[in-house]
Amino acid sequence: MVTEKFIKNEHLNFIKKQIALIKDSTKKNVAPTVLAAVIDLANAKILDLIPNAALDQQELLDVSRLKTDDDYEKYIQRLSAFLQPFPKITEQQLKKMFPKNKKLKLPDLSKIDHSQLTYLSWNDLRSNKKFIIYELDGKMAGIECKFTPASKHNVCSFCNCFGQVVYFSTVTKAKKSRNPDYYKAIGNLICADSSECNKKITNVEYLTTFLKDSLGM
Repeated sequence: MVTEKFIKNEHLNFIKKQIALIKDSTKKNVAPTVLAAVIDLANAKILDLIPNAALDQQELLDVSRLKTDDDYEKYIQRLSAFLQPFPKITEQQLKKMFPKNKKLKLPDLSKIDHSQLTYLSWNDLRSNKKFIIYELDGKMAGIECKFTPASKHNVCSFCNCFGQVVYFSTVTKAKKSRNPDYYKAIGNLICADSSECNKKITNVEYLTTFLKDSLGM
């Protein structure tokens, strides 16, 4: 019997997308062989998400036996019980991450739903800064970035979805050995609303790369 919380927020978002694809194919009344192929592919992709999943966890993830919309709804509800919440973090820990920022504006941690979080982020509108916290290689890591609202909707680098974005940039901590005064600024477009981004993100590859580059890891 599965008791361990083994599914991350981005995993569940990915699974929901696969379910949506299956439902869409069902509504289009595609040929049974095509529908079977869509389900098989979705199932393979879902199982690939957690390669070291135990047998009972793989069984829980399996979508091949689901038939109705009700089955799919119950499946998502079941999986939600095994969501790994974002690690608890205190205001003190956040302050330690940004020691140079004496006027650090902190979010209200009590109002944040940790179960639907891949990364923690908040804006300080006074200083036009965006803060991002993520568990990187087992440790909490944080960066602060300058942000500028974008005039047009665009694709977010983190969740790959189209919507309202901001341009944000940070100076990396990586230095060139030949020029110790060299600093490189890196920037990108990400969702203006991080809570919406957390509902859509299905892959953390870009997020982790960006953080590691920013932190000079």
